[in-house]
Amino acid sequence: MTEQGLQDRLAALSTTSLVDASSVLRVLPHRLRPVVPGGHLVGRVVTARANRDLVSVIHALRDCGHGDVLVVDAGGGDRAVAGELFGTEAQRRGLAGLVVLGRTRDTAALSRLTMPVWSVGFAPNAFGASALPETGVPLSLDGVEVRPGEVLVGDDDGLVVGSEEEMAAALAGAEAIETREKDLQARILAGTSLFDVMTYDEHLAALREGRPGGLAFG
Repeated sequence: MTEQGLQDRLAALSTTSLVDASSVLRVLPHRLRPVVPGGHLVGRVVTARANRDLVSVIHALRDCGHGDVLVVDAGGGDRAVAGELFGTEAQRRGLAGLVVLGRTRDTAALSRLTMPVWSVGFAPNAFGASALPETGVPLSLDGVEVRPGEVLVGDDDGLVVGSEEEMAAALAGAEAIETREKDLQARILAGTSLFDVMTYDEHLAALREGRPGGLAFG
């Protein structure tokens, strides 16, 4: 499968289906939230370790291209490391998205971009720009490892990362989950009870008998 083929299929999948289909994909810290809900992100990771400074972020942006997602470890949450001009240049370059474990600013301007942005919050003041750049390195975001060249998928439920091989291995299972759940939702909307398509009674009976059971939908 080509890289573009993989990304096209991932673009149709939710993060929930991906993590349900694979136990090896990593979920980024839950405190990362989209600046604007409703977006979907698929891209190849480029990394910057900011160390409470802007130079690494600027340097990494210069190295980014179409379809990349820039993942930044700000190194602190009291000031911002990206804002209106940075986000606008990222969109101009065709980045798939920007993910900042730290704060962003110029929130109104970022919210008008078509490129999605995730951060942990906002601040009006930014860090300075005096440290040497540190880019293209593995990051540990609250203990979750993110490596350059990996594939990142994001939506309102969170951000999921894995190698190209790990994402490809999860595709078929995630697609099957989405097909099944969309069918079940349509049946429920048409009047079928959730409890008619879920093995809750059997599962509960097994738990009461000390057996593991198995909650399933069908």
